[in-house]
Amino acid sequence: MQDLRKSMALHDHDRERIENARSSSLANVHSGITRRSLLRAAVIGSGLALAGIRPAHTADQPAVHLPFERGYRPLVAFPQKRPLMLMTIRPPQLETPFHLFNDRIFTPNDAFFVRWHLANIPTTVDPATFRLRVHGHVERSLTLSLADLRTQFEEVELAAVCQCAGNSRGFFEPRVPGGQWGHGAMGNARWTGVRLRDILDRAGVKPGAVQVRFDGLDRPVAEGTPDFRKSLNVEDVMNEHVLLAYAMNGEPLPLLNGFPLRLVVPGWYATYWVKMLNDIEVLNTADEGFWMTHAYRLPADPCRCIEPGQRPARTVPIGRMPVRSFITNLDRGARIPSGKPFVVKGIAFDQGYGIDRVLFSTDGGTHWQRATLGHDYGDFSFRQWKARFVPKTGHTYALQCLAINRIGESQRFSARWNPGGYLRHAVETVQVEAM
Repeated sequence: MQDLRKSMALHDHDRERIENARSSSLANVHSGITRRSLLRAAVIGSGLALAGIRPAHTADQPAVHLPFERGYRPLVAFPQKRPLMLMTIRPPQLETPFHLFNDRIFTPNDAFFVRWHLANIPTTVDPATFRLRVHGHVERSLTLSLADLRTQFEEVELAAVCQCAGNSRGFFEPRVPGGQWGHGAMGNARWTGVRLRDILDRAGVKPGAVQVRFDGLDRPVAEGTPDFRKSLNVEDVMNEHVLLAYAMNGEPLPLLNGFPLRLVVPGWYATYWVKMLNDIEVLNTADEGFWMTHAYRLPADPCRCIEPGQRPARTVPIGRMPVRSFITNLDRGARIPSGKPFVVKGIAFDQGYGIDRVLFSTDGGTHWQRATLGHDYGDFSFRQWKARFVPKTGHTYALQCLAINRIGESQRFSARWNPGGYLRHAVETVQVEAM
């Protein structure tokens, strides 16, 4: 297996195969993902190490400068991906440029962010020989092929936001350790697969089961590094919305987004959305592994926050996402035309109660107006919104948006600090000038 660090320009035949995969679509998602499309994805996956990326930082290389310290991000292209903002090469961490969220309810597969914890990622996965193992505190262990999943269980589709727990970490003040993401470590997709509870029902979960643990094909490089495994309580995984997905936006999962199978836990942070999922274990005790007891933890205080520089006495695992909203068609420092109505656009989402309303302000939150909501694609999806105002020449505007969900939860006006840089859902400000 060649290392991802060994990068070179895409060969013409690799580029052609990638473009073919991008353009392929299913006539009917509900009819199931075909064997041919799965094989195509596997072939592209085999080029991951060979095609690589072009990480050389030249003076004219396209880049994005995020508005915080060390915010320089070169744009690089992995197989099956358009140029995205590079965080790290090994393991791959790629952020979606924020302008790609404008006028799109669903994030294109080739623009979807990438976040891996372990660098030893298979560069080929044969869909014909891939197997999912279900075992542990169950009546009967299962070994399921992709064909079994597609033919023996009901296929469902769900629109849901996948958001990294550290999304927007770069904006925390004081700074915290970890990947300094901007706002683009998230994406919204139509996920196609089968309900996890249907599979667990077939296995027969025994009384006394406490959690279900999930493992993927990625492995540590260094000896002693904990394998990346995550667990959820049994009552949470039995929710009808939790899926084992083999497709996103009507196509097989890209390799870097978890081909051939990933866990989809709508409303929960992406740390639980295990990629390349091949092992499900039902536990009769709480998972005491590193990634549950030490990583992705928040202060046990009700606000899940603490004074900067302090260490929490107790912590709890991170879980569901709070309400968020963003302006998507304007960057900080943009200049906009004056004297006529200008339309500001954005997106909002929450953990699954659904967005009830979005408020919009042009003066930093002193006055608010109600924005117009777009089509509702489901409680776990992005919800688009738009608002109009008439800018005056020479005026500077502090634009803000505030989302409120159907149970009355809303964003905060200031960010709560925690040592992991998680859970940011503050009202963000976009300052613009009218020409």
